[in-house]
Amino acid sequence: MAHSLSAKKRVRQDAKRRQTNRARKSMVKTQIKRFEDAVRNGDAAKAQQEYKLLQIKLDKISCTSTMHKHTAARIKSRMSRKLNQMKAKAV
Repeated sequence: MAHSLSAKKRVRQDAKRRQTNRARKSMVKTQIKRFEDAVRNGDAAKAQQEYKLLQIKLDKISCTSTMHKHTAARIKSRMSRKLNQMKAKAV
């Protein structure tokens, strides 16, 4: 348990940041699930739209300390590969 005022403040700040980071990560995971559902269903237009939304969310989150830039880039790369594979199968 924190005793000094600065340590107590640090605990409060950490709790607030943890809550914000968890919400942001959850938002990204939800968007990934939506994208993967569209890919699984073979709906190219919806998958393209969900991928675009996923890119936007990842770019916003990677600007903060919630997620590293390379992690976001890796996720975008994997999802774009899935999208391209789905498009290739459809053709």
